[in-house]
Amino acid sequence: MAGILLSLCICILVARERSQKERSRLIGQAVPLQQIGAQKDQMNPPDFPLISLATIHAATNNFSDLNRLGQGGFGPVYKGTLPNGREVAIKRLSSGSEQGSVEFMNEVSLILKLQHKNLVRLLGCCTEGEERILVYEYMPNGSLDFILFDPRRRAHLNWSTRYNIICGIARGILYLHEDSRLRIIHRDLKDSNVLLDKDMNPKISDFGMARIFPGNNGEANTATIVGTYGYMAPEYAMEGVYSTKSDVFSFGVLLLEIVSGRKNAGFHRSKHAPSLLDYAWQLWKEGRGLELMDPLLVETHNASEVLRCINVGLLCVKEDSTDRPTMSHVILVLRSESLSLPQPQQPAFSVGRFTPAMIDDISANYVTITDFIPR
Repeated sequence: MAGILLSLCICILVARERSQKERSRLIGQAVPLQQIGAQKDQMNPPDFPLISLATIHAATNNFSDLNRLGQGGFGPVYKGTLPNGREVAIKRLSSGSEQGSVEFMNEVSLILKLQHKNLVRLLGCCTEGEERILVYEYMPNGSLDFILFDPRRRAHLNWSTRYNIICGIARGILYLHEDSRLRIIHRDLKDSNVLLDKDMNPKISDFGMARIFPGNNGEANTATIVGTYGYMAPEYAMEGVYSTKSDVFSFGVLLLEIVSGRKNAGFHRSKHAPSLLDYAWQLWKEGRGLELMDPLLVETHNASEVLRCINVGLLCVKEDSTDRPTMSHVILVLRSESLSLPQPQQPAFSVGRFTPAMIDDISANYVTITDFIPR
């Protein structure tokens, strides 16, 4: 009997070693993620690769400034190359970062459960010592804000490309809200959290502040407001109430920014209107909606598509969350020109104050998540 048990144990160990080698093939030196800090009981993904700090040091040339892609609120992001030659984006949590172990765990556990072509893919993480590091697939075209708000780079975004980006973002949000195993509210949708692959396809990133909705709950409250000025729905910024319609509001802002090539934050300095949303509304009600369009799109745009997108964007930023469309309806009307759309109303007021740091906050990958207390 003892001999049989010994043989059985040896077989199990060999099987585990083979399984581990197969998992390690993707990223080089990796072992199963067994726990992260005190959150072991909340998340224990047995097959998720934990990448060694030595591998990450080698991949980034010891976090060389030459490999640095950008600086986010949680810490710097570096480009790296794993032992198998795969290029990756490495997000290193700063010791003084706003994102603590809970947010780090949240991001890891959420992305593990999500698989969609319009969501960025998490490949592994490192938790050696005090380090908290996430390793993502590398997006060669960086973040949407890096291109969209730069006059020279923006010229490469013709209307067809922008329309594809709009629809891709919408599909990614729909997956989070309705099609994934979980019902997830992102809570920080913005241009810098949309990454672009080599073909300019969009992928939503940064799930550190995302929340799972259990069952059929429609909305939830929080005492801590997190997010970014210019993208937060008024009910969330002022009352801490968030729902899928909060993400719909953020999507509406993103859509209008993509069409216009202008950022909502800081728009009050333009002399046109207090915000991009107000400016879009003024032009729409006067029958001059196409004037919102980025002048660089004159030669490539489809007028009916542009106007339909502006209409959808204004519907998404309505003051009352119950009046905003769902993402499934947004995608439906974006795909079909035969469906009629209701006329939009004056959008929600702009929330918060804008600072020069926020206006100039453009990075290649991941950027600030701002905590604030509404006035």
